[in-house]
Amino acid sequence: MKNTFYISSPFDTYSGYGARSRDLIKAIIETGRYDVKLISQRWGSTPFGFCEDNPEWKFLLDYVYLQPQLQEQPDIWMQITVPNEFQPVGKYNIGVTAGIETTVAHGSWIEGINRMNLTLTSSNHSKETFLNSQFETRNAQNQVLGNIKVEKPIEVLFEGADITTYFPDNKPCMVDFDIKESFAYLFVGHWLPGELGEDRKNVGLLIKAFLETFKNQKIKPALLLKVSCGVNSYMDRDEVIKRINLIKGSVNSNDLPNIYLLHGDFSDEEMNSIYNHSKVKAMISLTKGEGFGRPLLEFSLTKKPIIATNWSGHMDFLNPEFIAPIGGTLKNVHPSAVVQNIILAESQWFSPDYGQIGHYLKDVYKNYKVYAEKAKRQAYKSKTDFSWDKMKELLESYLDSYVPNIAKKVELQLPDLKLPSL
Repeated sequence: MKNTFYISSPFDTYSGYGARSRDLIKAIIETGRYDVKLISQRWGSTPFGFCEDNPEWKFLLDYVYLQPQLQEQPDIWMQITVPNEFQPVGKYNIGVTAGIETTVAHGSWIEGINRMNLTLTSSNHSKETFLNSQFETRNAQNQVLGNIKVEKPIEVLFEGADITTYFPDNKPCMVDFDIKESFAYLFVGHWLPGELGEDRKNVGLLIKAFLETFKNQKIKPALLLKVSCGVNSYMDRDEVIKRINLIKGSVNSNDLPNIYLLHGDFSDEEMNSIYNHSKVKAMISLTKGEGFGRPLLEFSLTKKPIIATNWSGHMDFLNPEFIAPIGGTLKNVHPSAVVQNIILAESQWFSPDYGQIGHYLKDVYKNYKVYAEKAKRQAYKSKTDFSWDKMKELLESYLDSYVPNIAKKVELQLPDLKLPSL
C-alpha cells in the first residue's frame, strides 16, 4: 500500500511558483511510489486555470483533492510556498521554497523552516542566506531568551529546465511581433516596486542604461521587454508604457534606440519561440538578486549570449566564463523596495557597476561572435547539469535519504473457514 503524499501548492496558477510546483509534482508522480493528492493554492494576484489552458498539464487535475478538509493525516505533506507559511500537517513534512533574493531572511521564515522535517530550496545562495540568518529572542524586559536559527535539514534542489521544450529552434516565431532592427536584447521579468535603480529586477536601470548607451548612434540595437508589473491587464500594460516613457524623457537626446514591449501570458512553447526569434540576439538581466532565475536558464539553452549580474541564485548554473558577468557591490535595500517580512530594510542585495553595464551592452553588440561561441558552452552546461531529468534524480535521492518508511495500517482479513464435518 502506497504512502499518501499531499502537496499544497499554486500548481494551477500563471506564476513562477506555479511552474516550479508543476515540475516537482510531475517528478513525484512519475516515481510511482506514492498516492499523490494535490491541494490548489493561490499565488498573489496571478490567475488560475493554467492546467486547463495547457493540455500537456491537464493530467494534474486528476490528482486534485476535492474535499474541503483533510479526512486523514497525510503520510507525507509538502508545501511549495514562502517559508513563513510552512505548516507541519503530515507525519513527515517537506517545505519547498525558491528562497530569498537578499542577504537576510526574516525570522518568521527561519521559524517556518524549523517547523518542517526538511526544506528544499532552489539555490546555494538561498541555502546560505537561510543558514546565516540568526536572530535573538527577547522578553518584555529585553533579556535575551535564545537564538532563532535553522535547526532542521535544508538542501538545494535546483529548478530543472525542460530540454524538450527549451532548445535551439529555427522555425518562424509563434508570437506575432515586429522589430525593425536586426539585433535586439531581451529582458524577461516583473517590474517590481522600487525607485529607478532600486526595483529588484532593475528594469528601470536597464532601460536607462540601454538608452544612454546607444543614444545618437547611427546604427542601434533594440530592447525587447517581456514585462509586467504583476498583472496581465490593459491597466498594467499602460502602467509599464508610462514608466518607460518617463525614463525616456529623462535622457538628454531626441535620437534614442527603440524599446518594444511584450505583455501578457505566453505558453512555454511560445516563450521558446520568442527566445529563438532571429532578431533576439541576447538576454540581459541586471537583477539585484534571484532565488534561482528560471528565465535565464531556459534562455541559455538556445545557445545565445547572456549578460547578467554576477551574484545570487542564477550563478549556480551560469558560468562567469561563458557569459558577460556584470560586477558590482552589495548595498542595503532601498526603502522603496522593502516588502514587509520578505525584503528587509536591514538586508543587502546587488548593485551592478554602471560602467560595466554599458561596456557589456556595447561589447556583445560589436563582438557578438565571441560571446556566441561562449554561449554554446553555457548551453551544454545547462543541458547536461540543470535539466528537469537531473532535478528529478536529485529529488528522488533526497526522498530516499530523508523520508522514513511510514507504516500503513492494514485491516486483517481472515479467510472464511469451513468446519470439518464429523
